[in-house]
Amino acid sequence: MAEKRDYYEVLGVPKTATEQEIKSAFRKQAKTCHPDLHPGDKEAEARFKELNEAAEILTDADKRAKYDRYGHAAFDPAQGGGDPFGGAGFGGFGGFGDIFESVFGGGFGGYGSGRSNNGPVSGNDLRYNMTLTFEEAAFGVKKEILIPREETCETCHGNGSKPGTDPVRCTACGGTGTVRTQQQTILGSFSSTRPCSACGGTGKIIKEPCTDCKGSGRIRKNKRINVNVPAGIDNGQTISMRGEGEAGLRGGPNGDLYISVSVKPHKLFQRRGFDLLLTMDIPFWTAALGGEITVPTLNGTVKYTIPAGTQTGTTFRLRDQGIRRLQQSGQGDLLVTVRVDVPKKLNDEQRGIIEQLAESFGETASKPVRKSIFSKKK
Repeated sequence: MAEKRDYYEVLGVPKTATEQEIKSAFRKQAKTCHPDLHPGDKEAEARFKELNEAAEILTDADKRAKYDRYGHAAFDPAQGGGDPFGGAGFGGFGGFGDIFESVFGGGFGGYGSGRSNNGPVSGNDLRYNMTLTFEEAAFGVKKEILIPREETCETCHGNGSKPGTDPVRCTACGGTGTVRTQQQTILGSFSSTRPCSACGGTGKIIKEPCTDCKGSGRIRKNKRINVNVPAGIDNGQTISMRGEGEAGLRGGPNGDLYISVSVKPHKLFQRRGFDLLLTMDIPFWTAALGGEITVPTLNGTVKYTIPAGTQTGTTFRLRDQGIRRLQQSGQGDLLVTVRVDVPKKLNDEQRGIIEQLAESFGETASKPVRKSIFSKKK
C-alpha cells in the first residue's frame, strides 16, 4: 500500500496556515479534480478523495493537533487511532454532497441544492437609448418614448390560468417545486435536489391556460412612457425610472427602465461640466481700442465690454450664462475666448491709415509684396 502524503503537502499550505487558508486551498484544488468534471478519471477521483481527507483533518482543531503530534499514526486503527471519516462518508464536511455544494454551489451535474421557482420573481430591467439636442439637454425636456416590454396579463391577472380557474398544486413535488433523490457512489451516499420537471419548479400545474397569454401570465406590449429629462443632463448619463421595466412573475416587482442619453454637438458651443466654451472673432480695432461686443448665449445675445489691447487667445468669463446645474440651484458660466480678426484686403486709403498708425509708434510699415511675372507658376 502506498504511503500517505503529508496533509499539508496535499493541500499545498504551510503548517502555520490558518483554517481559512486551508479551506481556501481545498476549494481551489478541488475544482480541478472533482469527479463530475472528470467522469471516469480514476486518478482525479483519487486526488479528490485525498484532498477531502486532508481537509477533514486539518480543519478540525482537535484532529489537527493530534496529526501535528503523531502524524498519520494518530488515525491508523492498527496503531490505536480512529477512522478520520468517522465511518460516515466525509464526516466533518457533512458528506460528499455538502462538500460539493460548499465548493461548487450546486452548479455542476445537477447535484447540490436545487432551487425551486415557485416564489415571486422580479421583472427584467430594460434599457433605452435617447438622443437629445444640445438645447434639450441644457434646458430639460419632456419626451414620450415607446417601449416594447412584458406586462402582466390583464385577462388572468398574471396567474396564467383561464378566468374562473386556478393553478393546482403539483402532485409530483407536493407544491414545493423541487424533488430530492438519493444516490450511491463509490465515494459514499449523498442526496441531491433538482427543480421538479413536472411543473418546471413552480410547484403548480396550469390545467386550463389563459387564451391570451398562453399560460405565461404576461403579454408583450408596446408601452408609451413619458420621460421628464432634467435640465443639465450630459452626454453619457442615465435616467432611471423605477418600476417601468418588465412585469414580475407570481407577484414579483417590476424591473426598472434605464435611459442612456446621447447629446448632439452644438455648432457654436462646447460643454465642460456646467460651463460653456465659445470661441469668437472680434475686429482688430475693437481689440485695440476696447469696446462692446455682442456675445451669443443659449438664451439669446448679451453685450460685453472688452478692454483696450485685448490679444488673441484672451478668455473672458460671463457669469451664469452656462448650463443649469443638474438637480441643483444655479448654473455654470460662459467662457469666451476671442480671436482678433485682421482684414485680409485693404484699399489704398485703409493702408495709408495703418501706415500712419505704425509711424506713430515709431515703426515703419512694410511695403506690399509685388508679384513679378517670374513668380507665377508655369
